[in-house]
Amino acid sequence: MRLGITAFLTDRDMRPAALARFVEDHGFDSLYLPEHTHLPVRDDVPPALVEGVRLDDYQRGLCPLVALSSAIETTSRLRLGTGILLAAQHDPIVLAKQIATLDHLSGGRFTLGLGFGWNRAEAEDHGVDFSRRHALVREHFYCMEALWSQDRAEYHGELIDLPPAWAWPKPVQQPRVRTLIGGGSGPAVLGAVAEYADGWMPIGGSGLGDAIPRLHHLAELAGRDPAELSVIPFGTIADEAKLDHYAGLGVDEVVLRVRSGSGDEMRAQVEPLAALVEFAAALGAA
Repeated sequence: MRLGITAFLTDRDMRPAALARFVEDHGFDSLYLPEHTHLPVRDDVPPALVEGVRLDDYQRGLCPLVALSSAIETTSRLRLGTGILLAAQHDPIVLAKQIATLDHLSGGRFTLGLGFGWNRAEAEDHGVDFSRRHALVREHFYCMEALWSQDRAEYHGELIDLPPAWAWPKPVQQPRVRTLIGGGSGPAVLGAVAEYADGWMPIGGSGLGDAIPRLHHLAELAGRDPAELSVIPFGTIADEAKLDHYAGLGVDEVVLRVRSGSGDEMRAQVEPLAALVEFAAALGAA
């Protein structure tokens, strides 16, 4: 079992390149950064604060793609990912270029964690019809996959239409970068994972004993091998017992959440978690 780290970095926190180097040096497999482009000033859509997440994180969060690009040269094996990126709020052609560039420069170490979003006002500020965001993310994905994998790329959907086009660089990973979908275990999320993603990032990681069989059933209905889909509990506050439970469910990767803060504050959180890296590796070898 591999362990990763996620944190909601802002302009007041430890710099992402330094955090990535520290995380890699302590044996972790991955670093994921989340995204919110802005926080609309509206009382009817307060941020969904959970333990370890601050209001500042929504107001001041770094762009994950730019932040992760700064970590490429300070690391050599660490997988760098978004957890999660709100794909409906991006132009798919530009996003495909940014992701392909990150994967190219990192030597194939990028993971695209996609999300549909919960903040209606944030999405609407981007011109997104919130009720159609699931369909929009799906078409954005297929458009990007065409740009990543085809020399003469084109995609024709209901919401997105891309006439034949050339676009390089292509990502190292083919025909797409590793793509995970984050969210709960509802039919929209699990259905999307089963159709076009490489895995599911259940936020928090509870209820997997019931959800994983449903995901596997949907994958079979979609004509896919369920064994090809990863399940990666995300933003988890883990201990040895929880990791052992996940291993029993067939999980081989878990992403742990740490609170953002100064370099000293974040190092003080990550360093003790390194003991779990050895424990998780032993689970995988058992």
